[in-house]
Amino acid sequence: MPLNQIFNHFFRVFKNFKNTGKVYRLLSWRYFVYLFSILLFYSVFVIISNLIDQKNKIESQNLNAVVKTEDFSKLNNYFISKINSPYREVQYSIQNNDSIEKILKKYSIKANDIKIISNSLKQKNLTNIYAGRKLSLVLKKLDDGSNTVVNLLYPVSNTLSIEIRKNQNNFTIKENILQLYKKEVVIKNVIENNLYSAAIDAGIEPNIIIEFARIFGFEVDFQRDIRKGDSFEILYERFEDDNNKVRDTGKIIYASMFVNGSEINLYNFKDKNDYGFYDIKGKSIVKSLMKTPINGARLSSSFGNRKHPILGYTKLHTGTDFAAPSGTPIMASGAGKITRARWCGGGGNCVKIKHNSTYETVYAHMKSFARGVKEGRRVRQGQVIGYVGSTGMSTGPHLHYEVIVNGRKVNSQKLKLPSGKILKGKDRENFELERIKIDIRLSELR
Repeated sequence: MPLNQIFNHFFRVFKNFKNTGKVYRLLSWRYFVYLFSILLFYSVFVIISNLIDQKNKIESQNLNAVVKTEDFSKLNNYFISKINSPYREVQYSIQNNDSIEKILKKYSIKANDIKIISNSLKQKNLTNIYAGRKLSLVLKKLDDGSNTVVNLLYPVSNTLSIEIRKNQNNFTIKENILQLYKKEVVIKNVIENNLYSAAIDAGIEPNIIIEFARIFGFEVDFQRDIRKGDSFEILYERFEDDNNKVRDTGKIIYASMFVNGSEINLYNFKDKNDYGFYDIKGKSIVKSLMKTPINGARLSSSFGNRKHPILGYTKLHTGTDFAAPSGTPIMASGAGKITRARWCGGGGNCVKIKHNSTYETVYAHMKSFARGVKEGRRVRQGQVIGYVGSTGMSTGPHLHYEVIVNGRKVNSQKLKLPSGKILKGKDRENFELERIKIDIRLSELR
């Protein structure tokens, strides 16, 4: 109702009340105040509504003016282009048995691109990729629904990455070499549980730990010799980038263990063309076989007669069982040729190595084989050949380890192995000089 009509109605009612002579009885001051308040509130409401309508009209006019400007049009087109962009960036974690061809096929890259990239990588011997590393791919969607590679980047090592870029209808391949700086570090720790966990707690890289275990595998039985409170010390090489981030590791220069109440100090020394580790008397620690081919495990079943845990009757246990978490690395206890790397019935996944005319070793119940482990291949001493599992007739994850001497299975824990060579003459003099230099570097780094 318009404002003027409300006022007219109000005064008409008031006049009627006055004419009847009953106005003073029916209209009190309170009633008048209530009526006036309602009228005032309504008036303010109408005024504010009109002001808001006018403000909205002005803002709408301003917005229309902005939308019609050239700058707004460019910004709008930019966002639309981004939403509808044919380009896409992908981060992919490389899996086991992957290849560049397989990965590109997963993202519907056109066949011609895959063929050119694959042939170019083969010509440069850059086809190797490794599980666990990250691959970065920028692709462009084509009108036919397929994709083309714009940029492809993946690492092949801690110091080298491969970058593939599209250049018109061809691709350029670039090898990016990371500049690294060598640094020697000394790390020591006390063993509370086992060597592996103590070394990890001290910040030592896993590959250095495996190498350390390989070196001392000739002198120390990690399952029976180590006690709580024993200790170790390692001097080795690290390679860092400009941000002091460790990208790779080098050789172990010096390694020491305090175990069974005695200290064993080993020095890396090059004798003629071969590097090896020698004790303080110049005696090589290398023997034909390592004492134990696994670290961080416990001896769960010895060689000899026992009640079979599955079959239930007593029979000869022809090896030594080492209980360890599933996936624990297993090392070749000696250099040799792989004569078996397949399923072995009750032994599950197993590997057999012929070391020479005298010694053979067997490793059973593996979860999986290490990369490159195949029948007919040669392995070096300490090389990882597989991982602890519970395949075949097994009640839990462990390694069943056998040593065969001249065709007969023997107790590996009681086997007497030939000693390493001892440096003499000029070789011994050169070793002593190198040992003194290492001791000086140790004292400085400590």
